[in-house]
Amino acid sequence: MKKAVALISAAIMVGITATGCGSTSSAGSGGSGGTNAADVAVGVCVYKFDDTFMTGVRNNMTAQAKAKNITLDIVDSQNKQPTQNEQVDTFITKGVNALAVNPVDRTAAESILKKAKEKNLPIVFLNREPEANVMQKYDKTWYVGAKAEQSGTLQGEEIADYFKKNKAADKNGDGKIQYVMLQGEPGHQDATLRTKYSIEAIQKAGLKVDKLGADTAYWDKAKATDLMNNFITSKGIDKIEAVLANNDDMALGAIEALKAHGYNKGNKSKYIPVVGVDATAAGMQAMKEGSMFGTVLNDAANQGKAAVNIAAAAAQGKPINKDTIGYPITNGKYVWIDYVKVTQDNYQKFMK
Repeated sequence: MKKAVALISAAIMVGITATGCGSTSSAGSGGSGGTNAADVAVGVCVYKFDDTFMTGVRNNMTAQAKAKNITLDIVDSQNKQPTQNEQVDTFITKGVNALAVNPVDRTAAESILKKAKEKNLPIVFLNREPEANVMQKYDKTWYVGAKAEQSGTLQGEEIADYFKKNKAADKNGDGKIQYVMLQGEPGHQDATLRTKYSIEAIQKAGLKVDKLGADTAYWDKAKATDLMNNFITSKGIDKIEAVLANNDDMALGAIEALKAHGYNKGNKSKYIPVVGVDATAAGMQAMKEGSMFGTVLNDAANQGKAAVNIAAAAAQGKPINKDTIGYPITNGKYVWIDYVKVTQDNYQKFMK
């Protein structure tokens, strides 16, 4: 009888131990180790769902989460920072194991980081980079994105190549490129750097520039159409020789305005080169039809995958390195996804 009781007691202890090992980590566990992939829940905040590029990112995040067998809950912050702050609070209350946040306002990253740190939650920021000093305030913080200066440089190189190959593009023969610039939004590092480095690249190629106009269209196609129409009215369409836009949606908006005035519709004598950034499906279609001259691939697929891989690995208590997430880490905190130049010679490779 004593032997039987001992065996029963041992079996009970084994059952308790097994149950404990399989339990889901609480929000405060912060990936302390032992969490199975199937137990990982990641809360994701996207600054707004109707942003074309971020739609690509979140679609790829969803696919990667499914492939890794983790739970992903993605919410739309509707371009409102207070809404995003409340969403982060809700995720923490629900007991997620990690956070992935595309900030509405990059200056709000610090307050979000503090919330994660208080609960020992890993957090991945994506696409909108927090200040470097903020990133250093918590050891379970990472960033996934691309260097905006690289995208601007590639845009500028595309415009420079066009003018070197097409002497007639200098309509007034003054040796300068008269251009207009459609910018994302004030204070956004991507808008600032793409604007700056695109023009610097043109100048480094040995060409002179003359800015006819520059204004913000907030990444939005409709706003860009209105802005381009304003440029056409105030500057004169015959004087505009190039259009640079901080993203494809604004480039496509500018093209709509140009088409309304008979430009970029297949008539070589009525063509103004327009370049964007993102290589969206709509952008690729515009390149195929010839209305958009060039763009730069902002790799939504790899940005989405990298963000999910980091969040999942951190939630399971794994070290964050190339072996665990599949991407090189810079300074222990950054995953940089390179931009790729998309031209009339290679755009077919990027068609969705």
